[in-house]
Amino acid sequence: MPTHSTIPYDHGVFSITFTCAGWLPLIEQVNGCDLGYNWFDILKSNGHQVIGYVIMPNHVHVMIAFVQTETSINNIIGNGKRFMAYAIVERLEKLGAEETLLLLSKRVEPGRLAKNKRHDVWELSFDWKLCTTETFMKQKLDYYHKNPCSGKWSLAASPIKYLHSSAYLYNTGVQGVYPVLNYREVVDIVFNKK
Repeated sequence: MPTHSTIPYDHGVFSITFTCAGWLPLIEQVNGCDLGYNWFDILKSNGHQVIGYVIMPNHVHVMIAFVQTETSINNIIGNGKRFMAYAIVERLEKLGAEETLLLLSKRVEPGRLAKNKRHDVWELSFDWKLCTTETFMKQKLDYYHKNPCSGKWSLAASPIKYLHSSAYLYNTGVQGVYPVLNYREVVDIVFNKK
């Protein structure tokens, strides 16, 4: 499945990845994991389900089961990124992080500046994969959960030790910091409302 493109579906299970502008560790800088959880709550309030996730210092991997929606999935993800971006900028301003804010303002394209865009907090595009089998879902979730333990990051000794992921549920059977729907239960969801 292509990445950095429009999702041509109105429902289904998708692995989504979006990254902070310039790979800056903005989520870590503003202690912003709660912003991801707030967005997950909005998704759930609209009937969608979070199946798994990891919130890293500069990017988010999340698997979402989208019920059929009239709003495009790209717009749902874009709105989530926008919601988090405003909060990240607000926190950076409160922290007095002028250097970071200047970097983010320099990333805004001229055409978007004309529309009063002040900062680019996220890379403009995001990656997505359609997840149609349990095997593929498990593969993606395993990747998410190992991410904080990889040599590049070394944020935790094991996946269950990293709080901001769904690894705890998938390794112990007990919900972690943020409750998710186990991918094995996805087959019971009716995605298409028609």
